[in-house]
Amino acid sequence: MEEKWVFWLDELGQEHSEMVGRKSANLGEMTKIGAPVPPGFALSMDAYDMFLAQSGALEEIERCLQAGDGAATDFGRLTEMSETLRGMLESKPMPLEMAAIILSYYRQMCDRTGVEDLAVATRSAGAVSHPGQYESYLNVRGEVDLLQKIKRVWSSTFNVRSLSASLRDGAPSAKNPISVCVLKMVNARAAGVAFTADPNTGDTTRIIVEGNWGLGESVVSGETTPDRYVLEKEGLVLHEKVLGEKSRVVNLSATGTREEDLPSEKAAAFCLTDAEVMGIGRLAKIVEAHFDNTPQDLEWAIDDDLEAPDNIVLLQARPAKLAKKKDPADMILDHMISSLYGR
Repeated sequence: MEEKWVFWLDELGQEHSEMVGRKSANLGEMTKIGAPVPPGFALSMDAYDMFLAQSGALEEIERCLQAGDGAATDFGRLTEMSETLRGMLESKPMPLEMAAIILSYYRQMCDRTGVEDLAVATRSAGAVSHPGQYESYLNVRGEVDLLQKIKRVWSSTFNVRSLSASLRDGAPSAKNPISVCVLKMVNARAAGVAFTADPNTGDTTRIIVEGNWGLGESVVSGETTPDRYVLEKEGLVLHEKVLGEKSRVVNLSATGTREEDLPSEKAAAFCLTDAEVMGIGRLAKIVEAHFDNTPQDLEWAIDDDLEAPDNIVLLQARPAKLAKKKDPADMILDHMISSLYGR
């Protein structure tokens, strides 16, 4: 186990995507330009393979996969197989030397922040971005919980969706590694996403910010209509604000998270100040410029434990998926409709 397989984020850059996944590599890249990123570390793809081999899970999983002929289109059988595979992986103890190395990094994070049993997020990270395909866990506290949640992230490579895809391809394998990014948990007053181009029109002259109170999961999941802010990229002029129909919010619990009704007074209020919107836009422009002016899809949070303007933190950056840019006539028509009907 001499080869390095755990890395502090500030040791990483774009060139390490194949080793630690795009999410971790891009977070590391952002630290190089001074972007506000929570402290954390990443387990490489090799850590996944090492765990399977050293724990004895690899042979058991391979045998189960080989017996999976015909399961790809049988949902009941697929679900049962997924549960079996995930149980095989998660039931294995973390090899002692692997556990010692992971926990040494976690303890250093606790020491640096002055917080015992620091709350962290364990986020999945693949070499190619697959939003929502693998699992992440928030507000993970303590050494035992951290090791277990890392295994659960790894086991999500065998969730029903991923397992069905690999069986349809005809070459199911346990060697489908993902990385795990361990980040300090942000006590988010509000959170959401930002696009450095309009994802619906492809307009690169605007920055779109969407957010809700609490953690960003309510925005990313699409389960609520977030507040929407439109900035002119040149000069960061706030062009438009639309109050979202916010009814639910995701907040921190003692461990993990809880989803609950949003109080009416918060539902009727914007979750961001104008200054915070412009601060997010400024950071988004910096990140986009660093990534060769490629439109970016970012996740952000307002840390309730920090003072403005230093309370904006970035949790992810990846290339944005944009609709085809509309011609000027269509954009004018869209603007007229929006003005007439308030959309």
